Amino acid sequence: MCGIVAYLGNKEAASILINGLRRLEYRGYDSAGIAIMNNSTIETAREVGKIRNLEDSLAGNLPAGSVGIGHTRWATHGEPSKENAHPHMDCEGNIAVIHNGIIENYAILKKALIKKGHTFKSETDTEILAHLIEELYEGNFEQAFRQALLQVEGTFGLVVISRHEPEKMYIARKGSPIVIGVGENEFFAASDVTPLIPYTRNVFYLDDDEMAVISHTGIITKTIYNMPTEKTVEKVNFDIDDIDKAGYEHYMLKEIFEQPKTIMDAMRGRLIREEGLVKLGGLAEVEDLLMNAEKIYITASGTSWHAALIGEYLLEEYCRIPVEVEYASEFRYRNPVIKKNEVVIAVSQSGETADTLAALREGRHKGAAVVGIVNTVGSTIARETQAGIYIHAGPEIGVASTKAFTSQVTAMVLITIMIARKRYMSVVQGKQLIDELLAIPEKVKQILDESDLIKEIAEAYKNERNFLYLGRGFNFPTALEGALKLKEISYIHAEGYPAAEMKHGPIALIDENMPVVFIATHDAIYDKVISNIEEVRARKGRVICIANEGDTNIEKYADHVIYIPRTYHALSPLLTVIPLQLLAYHVAVLRGCDVDQPRNLAKSVTVE
Repeated sequence: MCGIVAYLGNKEAASILINGLRRLEYRGYDSAGIAIMNNSTIETAREVGKIRNLEDSLAGNLPAGSVGIGHTRWATHGEPSKENAHPHMDCEGNIAVIHNGIIENYAILKKALIKKGHTFKSETDTEILAHLIEELYEGNFEQAFRQALLQVEGTFGLVVISRHEPEKMYIARKGSPIVIGVGENEFFAASDVTPLIPYTRNVFYLDDDEMAVISHTGIITKTIYNMPTEKTVEKVNFDIDDIDKAGYEHYMLKEIFEQPKTIMDAMRGRLIREEGLVKLGGLAEVEDLLMNAEKIYITASGTSWHAALIGEYLLEEYCRIPVEVEYASEFRYRNPVIKKNEVVIAVSQSGETADTLAALREGRHKGAAVVGIVNTVGSTIARETQAGIYIHAGPEIGVASTKAFTSQVTAMVLITIMIARKRYMSVVQGKQLIDELLAIPEKVKQILDESDLIKEIAEAYKNERNFLYLGRGFNFPTALEGALKLKEISYIHAEGYPAAEMKHGPIALIDENMPVVFIATHDAIYDKVISNIEEVRARKGRVICIANEGDTNIEKYADHVIYIPRTYHALSPLLTVIPLQLLAYHVAVLRGCDVDQPRNLAKSVTVE
């Protein structure tokens, strides 16, 4: 959600912070600000809206100083305003704080601080941190910093600078990610690695209840309970080109068109085609547990939840293991019945999704094996699970997930083949499925070549207020994902349903003003879907169909048809989702929406 960037070194900090904040824009935000240590004073600048508003307010006159912090805020406590933007300061202007997360007991702490004479200028929970440190400071800033963290309840990723120690930065993390970059005689901190890439590839991640004190002489890490810790510096393995638009109008479009590569990358080096096998080194530790699991829970949020549903269909069909897919936000609180011979799989693009992280901890607490499927190397879920696999989709900047979804589905296919080959699947079946999986990237390219045709269809529907997306079997979750994409970036209300369930309610909405998108691939229930289409046509609904090449019969039932190559029904979501992504993208662009940074949404949801 919110973005953090901080710098301490021998260069001017302000330009580094502004550039870093630009690279964090994808996370979603509504205000931005910086604070620079300038000759033992702290100079701040804050503005509502885009980072360019902050730059305009500075009019090229950036504050001087080689120590500074910057932040993009996504409003939780208090509306977007200049006063609520970070950084926040204490009464005397000695301490500046930037913070991601939520301080749950801020109201109690704020009331106590007001009684002691503190004056607050914002509605935020973050501001209490600056005042609390101020109240606790008695000549030892580190001690005041640690004591403050021990009093707050909730989550935080935060960076603090102070006039008391102008050549230091204090950083801490609990539930909200912080990565620290190590350069040559300079140090960085950020909420993810993207702002650091232009300057250093050497990073390490803070763990929960861990803090760092950075000065020109180096970095000291310890727990907030004052116990020393040791960190290992890792190398970031992607290039600056991975986080640029590469000539595309939007990151989202670039990421849609990257999917032939990212699907292939998700399976690269993991297939043993000749034997029809899949080798997933990251799951070696839990392979036997997966083979013999009495039940598998898959927990996720948003787009990852849709990928998880497809995983459920795959695992039950090919492995005959009962699977339950849970919204992480519900799973973490509903006291689920989990046995020690069961497995919990957490799926998250960022690896930092707060609800998903809490859900896997609940599973671990109840004795289940916990497995992660994530994209971000070094993320919290990757570190806290017993085992797992990376999907290798590369940085996904667009808030509305596209390539991560297809990579997650690919990972689910790989896990399914790995387990099924040791349970029920023959070598012939394994080879056939792998061969078809290897053909998917080229088939995705064929669909991407139809982008202009899909744009023409989008032109006809750009002013609609409602959409219905219908699919069956493996493509019911795809219908959910298509609807989610449209509502996320175009602000058109859209719902996904199993096609047969339309009769149990949504059919009441069908009239000449209701576009209905059907996924009507030629599988065992194709005729059932045709019947559902006819029910819509009988009520004058307008029909857009995703159908297989060669199915000319479908044209008599639909106003528009988008053709895709044929594949196995279990792999069809990897193809059927592509035109739905493009349809959502083109509708949103034609409506003048900001597709990369849709309103009210954040890329990584690190608060409840």
